[in-house]
Amino acid sequence: MEFGAKRSLASAMGNLTVTLIQAFISIAGLGAILIASEYTFQIVKLMGAAYLVYLGIGILFSSKASIKLKERNQSQNEISLGKMYLQAALVTAGNPKAIVFFTAVFPQFIIPEAAFLPQFFLLMSMGSLIAFSCFMLYAISGQKIVYIFSQATVGKYINKIIGGTFIGAGISLAAGNK
Repeated sequence: MEFGAKRSLASAMGNLTVTLIQAFISIAGLGAILIASEYTFQIVKLMGAAYLVYLGIGILFSSKASIKLKERNQSQNEISLGKMYLQAALVTAGNPKAIVFFTAVFPQFIIPEAAFLPQFFLLMSMGSLIAFSCFMLYAISGQKIVYIFSQATVGKYINKIIGGTFIGAGISLAAGNK
């Protein structure tokens, strides 16, 4: 919401990069190794959970009480595109469940008798398109509702809600059994 759809492209690319890596790991068969290694899975999961809690605390205690439209342009220049890319990549990498998801879903679409490489590229392409489209849909929707939050009295509570949601998601991820 704060950076708009155009600048969110950097975050979308960070998300997409790691999603592709996770999909590749799954397709290459390493997903099965990660599933078999509960310890490795738990370490990655806890690192992701800790990062979500860290982000949530940062947002929760941010000095900004609400998103103001005139401040939006200033804050866009404060955070580099590289930092936006890296933050999205780290959040995505902290979710090892994506590897489990890909490992469970991809075999449904692989024909053992057919050439593997074309199937691999088709699955990766379709997965990339879906992931990027979803991320940009979120960004565009956020850009549209920022006007509502900047006008409404509820705007001053946005950081608390978003920060609390990140903290809750991190705790939930850490406490989850799988």
